Amino acid sequence: MELFYVSLICLFVLLVSLSFLFLFNNKNKSILSCPLPPGKSGWPVIGESLEFLSTGWKGHPEKFIFDRISKYSSNIFKTHLLGEKVVVFCGASSNKFLFSNENKLVQAWWPSSVDKVFPSSTQTSSKEEAIKMRKMLPNFLKPEALQRYIGIMDHIAQKHFQSWENQEEVLVFPLAKRYTFWLACRLFVSVEDPNHVAKLADPFDVLASGLISIPINLPGTPFNRAIKASNFIRKELVAIIKQRKIDLTEGKASDSQDILSHMLLTSDENGKFMHELDIADKILGLLIGGHDTASSACTFIVKYLAELPDIYDGVYKEQIEIAKSKGPGELLNWEDIKKMKYSWNVACEVLRLAPPLQGAFREALVDFTFNGFSIPKGWKIYWSANSTHINPEVFLDPLKFDPSRFEGNGPAPYTFVPFGGGPRMCPGKEYARLEILVFMHHLVKRFSWKKIIDDEKIVVNPMPIPANGLPIRLYPHHNKM
Repeated sequence: MELFYVSLICLFVLLVSLSFLFLFNNKNKSILSCPLPPGKSGWPVIGESLEFLSTGWKGHPEKFIFDRISKYSSNIFKTHLLGEKVVVFCGASSNKFLFSNENKLVQAWWPSSVDKVFPSSTQTSSKEEAIKMRKMLPNFLKPEALQRYIGIMDHIAQKHFQSWENQEEVLVFPLAKRYTFWLACRLFVSVEDPNHVAKLADPFDVLASGLISIPINLPGTPFNRAIKASNFIRKELVAIIKQRKIDLTEGKASDSQDILSHMLLTSDENGKFMHELDIADKILGLLIGGHDTASSACTFIVKYLAELPDIYDGVYKEQIEIAKSKGPGELLNWEDIKKMKYSWNVACEVLRLAPPLQGAFREALVDFTFNGFSIPKGWKIYWSANSTHINPEVFLDPLKFDPSRFEGNGPAPYTFVPFGGGPRMCPGKEYARLEILVFMHHLVKRFSWKKIIDDEKIVVNPMPIPANGLPIRLYPHHNKM
């Protein structure tokens, strides 16, 4: 009888196991039975990478996206980019799906070449380092924390715009890069001396240009120069970190003066503090993250304000009222920033038409389906900002410059995504807003200007940049009054 009961139990366990196996197989079959998205792989090895990149070089990165949406009659299509099988997700519903499933179905992905330019002292990938960084940044970059740095931004902006004065013509993009990099050096590591900033800025330009080049590590190639520049900057940062540790010990530096002090004095959940090289890695990532993105936005603000005098007049009126309310030597503050509503609407419209972040890559963590298509585990996913930003079904007359789109509740959710979205939304969004608005304030209260090259070509590689750096002719306001 005992043997009979044991047999029954074994039979029951077998039936339950078979049931789970059946359900699991059916689930997998249902996922795999869905077709892959339409599309093609292009040429062997390089896939469609050249066409993807060349549309950006020609100034129209959206063409690669919209041509395929039209060809396949689908907002999701497959391709082959950067040596990887890629599915391109387009539209607000795709953005919502990806942003809502971060670290569930998908995770951030960068080409392996990025790890060579940004080597981690902890032997972890750039992806893992980014996750750690995101846990640390919110306290420093949240609006209430950044408020105390507005005066510093204003002070540096005043010094920066001295280099624009007494000049009839300037190249905007290099100057905008100098401004954003100077701010980052001051607020992240308290480096303010122009000579020290310049010493770091030149290798950062080399690093930024080599990061997006073909990853061939041979002497003289942009990729090789980027690796050397990265190593040089890390050594410089380690020297700054060592000195800061001494200054903190001797009371010559405060625990809240910048993000470097925050990193040195903040332990992880196990009570461990970061090593000097680990901090250098993270500071390097922060500096490069804000190096070209904000400067691209500032450059295109100058471009559009030159082309649209009515928009310029609206920004000027708002900013001059704020300037008139300040006493001699009084710096901008949070209340002033809150008054810059029209200026920020203008900046947002610039970010819609010329987003520094054209899109980003993800990696499928598991097999999943979306919109009737199967996405295999390990495939890469690319979402495109332009698929909504200049889509006439999303924004009426999308190529028209219209800051009123951002009045009231603004655009529909998941349609305006210059900073990404969900858990992966750019942690520096509020920092970027402040540095852009301070830039606009000092620019328009000093000058009006005209473009020297009316039809200057725009190159997207990977951020939009005027091909000639946007030369303009300045007209100081004191000459007009």
